[in-house]
Amino acid sequence: MIVGAGQNREYISHPCFFAPIPVLRKNLFPELGKYMPDGVALIVRKPLWIFLLLGLILLTGACDSVDISSGAYPGVPGVSDTEIRLGSSLALTGHAGYLGTQTLQGAESYLRYINEKGGVHGRTIKVVAADDSYDPPRCLANTQQFIIDNDILALFCYVGTPTTVKVLPLVEEAKIPLIGMFTGANRLRQPFNRYVINIRASYYQETQAAVSHMVEDLGLERIAVFYQYDAYGFDGLIGTELALKEFNLEPVARGSYIRGTQDVTEGLDRIRESKAEAVVMIGTYGACAQFIQLSYAKDFDPVFYNVSFVGAEELARRIGSDMGTVLMSQVVPPPVHAGTESPNAAMEYVQLLNRYFPGETPSFIGLEGFLNARIMVEGLDKAGRDLTREGLVDAIESIRDFKLGPGMSITYGPNDRQGLDQVHFTKLVNGRFVPFSDWEGLKADREQGQ
Repeated sequence: MIVGAGQNREYISHPCFFAPIPVLRKNLFPELGKYMPDGVALIVRKPLWIFLLLGLILLTGACDSVDISSGAYPGVPGVSDTEIRLGSSLALTGHAGYLGTQTLQGAESYLRYINEKGGVHGRTIKVVAADDSYDPPRCLANTQQFIIDNDILALFCYVGTPTTVKVLPLVEEAKIPLIGMFTGANRLRQPFNRYVINIRASYYQETQAAVSHMVEDLGLERIAVFYQYDAYGFDGLIGTELALKEFNLEPVARGSYIRGTQDVTEGLDRIRESKAEAVVMIGTYGACAQFIQLSYAKDFDPVFYNVSFVGAEELARRIGSDMGTVLMSQVVPPPVHAGTESPNAAMEYVQLLNRYFPGETPSFIGLEGFLNARIMVEGLDKAGRDLTREGLVDAIESIRDFKLGPGMSITYGPNDRQGLDQVHFTKLVNGRFVPFSDWEGLKADREQGQ
């Protein structure tokens, strides 16, 4: 056991734990926890740490030796002879619950298939999922628990920008891989972090592509931004501003709402008064649906463009079909079963979803989760039987031209932690989002409608 200090705080390092921990928690140390109220984390400070340290030695002395009979690999958290454990903090309930459940179902569809075939190098893969309801403090607490419990190989399939960005300091300190997030935040890409591995394209790429089509193909210049007032919304806002700047433009208006609410009226009024021709929307499906419905009720009919995180299927369900021009960018192709085409990941996702989650409707979000699992399994396979966290990161870094279907392959490298760069567009037609590329036709339709 080692005691040290850093950044004006003291910490304890012990063979039971992967990384130094600055607090003692009731559920981790039951004997000491008798004197701690529920939900309280006890900060270790002088001179109290001396007595707590003595208790810690007595309570955890057995950790100095590894119990070989348990099948655990010494020094490799979350790995045993027969199982690999991954930790996922994501929204399973609340106003973003659809996003988390779809991501997890997509990933589980592939992982269950792999487990049925015997797993990877003789180990099955288990995802330990913790609900954070799209709340950053809860996501942070879940991640702290994963790291403190020391029984997770990697973090996997996190959902959301404000939640995922919150745990980046923990990822860096613990040197634990964070793989396959349902967010396109630039903060997960810059500055470079060895342990943060993205599969999807970024919000900057999505908004840049959308703005280019609006300006160059549709001839629009009066573009506003409606955004969630947090790290996610700010990321999309900045991406849009950067894209507009390339055309010597800037947003004609900015309107926002508070995460977890659907109070969009003030933002809508500001944007409506600007006479915007298009609105870039960076929010969740509930707030964006409310914005579009209220706009329609007030005879405000711009082009509504949504980034992928909004959630195509749930947005379509909430707003119906007769709501003007509603577009959404996607970072994966449509999740459809097309037996006449060559095999691809989208078809495989639909097939496996039907097998393991019968009755569930395939979604773009689910396909993202599925691709996260594909890359995770490929990395685990390349890492070999002697699995470690560093070995897993090295293995994913070595992936080159990993085919997922026609025109879709993934490559990583020493300084490249994003697998895909493609941006696809969809348009709301008859209550569902379908692939869209006829920008010239859309321009003609809107000009005729005016």
